[in-house]
Amino acid sequence: MDDDTLTTLKILIIGESGVGKSSLLLRFTEDTFDPEQSDTAGQERFRTLTPSYYRGAQGVILVYDVTRRETFTKLDNWLNELETYCTRSDLVKMLVGNKIDRENHELDRAEGLKFARKHSMLFIEASAKTKDGVQCAFEELVEKVIQTPGLWQSENHGRAVQLTDEDAGGGSCSGYCSLV
Repeated sequence: MDDDTLTTLKILIIGESGVGKSSLLLRFTEDTFDPEQSDTAGQERFRTLTPSYYRGAQGVILVYDVTRRETFTKLDNWLNELETYCTRSDLVKMLVGNKIDRENHELDRAEGLKFARKHSMLFIEASAKTKDGVQCAFEELVEKVIQTPGLWQSENHGRAVQLTDEDAGGGSCSGYCSLV
């Protein structure tokens, strides 16, 4: 892409309620953290919007809570939903184990990494509260989307985040994020 090009990307953030999807997005976009923040996108009343939510996505962040195993075991359901509703077979997927700042982890990094490798996903652990890994997660995902020309050369629709090449980073987080 040219340095002057502004590209609109559609990146989804999915996972069980309470895993920190909204908190990760707020930390990335506004550098804020609200301990009272609650996720809404996964709520049942929004299920009728599901097909349009997935349509045209170029990247997806699947989030689980490292302190709640049930959020990890339901990742297969989210992958099935992706397969059902996504209109692109080459979208970039990233797995994020969130809330690493907390004690009493029910999952370790190796389990997340194994799942990510099995499903050809990027992987990172993060904390929206402490900022750890958040910037890197988004930067690595966007960089991978940009490296896949078929994903960003077509016209995009729906709500999206606009990023310039400068925002996408230059792989400065690659030691932090496991590219699998």
